[in-house]
Amino acid sequence: MAIYNRNSQTKINFHGFPALESEFSLAGYAAIIDAHKLQAPTPDNLYAIGKKHKKNTIGNWQIFTPRHKPKETLFGHLTFALKYEGIDLAVLNALFKTIDVKEIEEIIQSEPTGSYCRRLWFLWEWLRGEQLGITDAVTGNFVPVVNTNLQYAAKSIQSRRHRVNNNLPGTPNFCPLIRKTEVLERLIKAKLAETAAQQIGNTHPDLLSRAAAFLLLKDSKASYTIEGEAPPHNRIERWGRAIGEAGTRELSIAELEHLQTKVIADHRFMNRGVRSEGGFVGDHDRSTGIPMPVHISAKPNDLPALLSGLIDTHNLLKESDFDSVLLATIIAFGFVFIHPFEDGNGRIHRYLFHHVLAEKDFVPKGMVFPVAAVILERIEEYRKTLEHFSRQRLDFIEWRPTVKNNVEVLNHTADLYRYFDATAQAEFLFSCVEETVNKTLPQEVEYLKKHDLLNEFIKNHIDMPDKLVNLLIRFLSQNQGKLSKRAREREFDKLTDAEISAIEEKHSEFFT
Repeated sequence: MAIYNRNSQTKINFHGFPALESEFSLAGYAAIIDAHKLQAPTPDNLYAIGKKHKKNTIGNWQIFTPRHKPKETLFGHLTFALKYEGIDLAVLNALFKTIDVKEIEEIIQSEPTGSYCRRLWFLWEWLRGEQLGITDAVTGNFVPVVNTNLQYAAKSIQSRRHRVNNNLPGTPNFCPLIRKTEVLERLIKAKLAETAAQQIGNTHPDLLSRAAAFLLLKDSKASYTIEGEAPPHNRIERWGRAIGEAGTRELSIAELEHLQTKVIADHRFMNRGVRSEGGFVGDHDRSTGIPMPVHISAKPNDLPALLSGLIDTHNLLKESDFDSVLLATIIAFGFVFIHPFEDGNGRIHRYLFHHVLAEKDFVPKGMVFPVAAVILERIEEYRKTLEHFSRQRLDFIEWRPTVKNNVEVLNHTADLYRYFDATAQAEFLFSCVEETVNKTLPQEVEYLKKHDLLNEFIKNHIDMPDKLVNLLIRFLSQNQGKLSKRAREREFDKLTDAEISAIEEKHSEFFT
């Protein structure tokens, strides 16, 4: 029998969260996870009931008042969770696998027309893929499954059996959820796509074309740099061309495999396509070679269902008004967490940002937002965003090293990759897009304008080939507006001191 009134005389320690004093009692998902000893990742925020009559926050604990205290029953805490916390599919899925089917049937039949009971009924059958022994509902207004005051939802599809509107943003095989936060609401209301379109509309087409070409290569190079690689220029250009075509081809498993061939042309040392063995991100012990993972990839046998679910979710949401950046978050981060390939996952993950934004017309035609370049500038924040997902999931994965010093996962882990809270990832990506729109893009256009002014000044005074003028401007930009002694003595030894001083002065005038 599960015990819910966890408020003993000792401090409450919960899955690495700050300890709570005995004056608090667990509520909602925290109480359910604790009472049923569920093997599920802990939600980003947990809830408890305090003695004061004012809501409070302690770290990641949301402290509610005594009047919010739920009944110390499974139904009481489920109702509290759905009402105040939203839907956590990972916790609910783990719970439904743990409790007896009669217990959930009794809960639903206790209030057959109640909105929370019908939502729980729908969620049980949706997650489990089988029907309970309950006849179809015939009364009660249709209610949404996802509370849109708490989480972002998809377009509704009626489920007449439960008399609910299914607005879950995904399918049973893949359905991350994103909580509504002040940060995300502010960024969505900022209408960054409109800002970008206005900026681009006010830019001369020739200038825009040059900016687009530069940003495309910049993004391609940054994506390799993030992986710790410095490939030759032709590989950077090849991947840049692939990024430039983002959004023009249908997303499918075959397309993802095709992208891998673009990323890694030389496949002699790896198997192309979806993995047939385990995978992990991390290092090997120097002396033993044993894996030291910071992220463990989905099991090979689970990949077809997970990837099909990801693509089905993409297709479900792309035709709706679901926010473009939120959709890019779900698809791109979902892909890299699944990690379906031996190599190339990171670059394809970042390509998917471009794909979704272009497909949803967030990005104006002919323009690539250098999201990877912005990520590179914020690499530690990016790593923390990835680790936010991976770190606690390692505790739920049982594995052993293989003879090839790979990992073999021993338990069922598919649900770890299909049901997760993507709020942290959404806030990170949205902030990168905001920086791209408000800073990176206008800065590049402005640089080109100043470059052209300096180019014109140089040509009006010196008969110099375009290639050499561009090199001169680049040298000046790289050296705080001063031509180095080496450049004076080599490439530009024919320039007089007076000419160099005049050019440096103009550079300072334009670029400072």
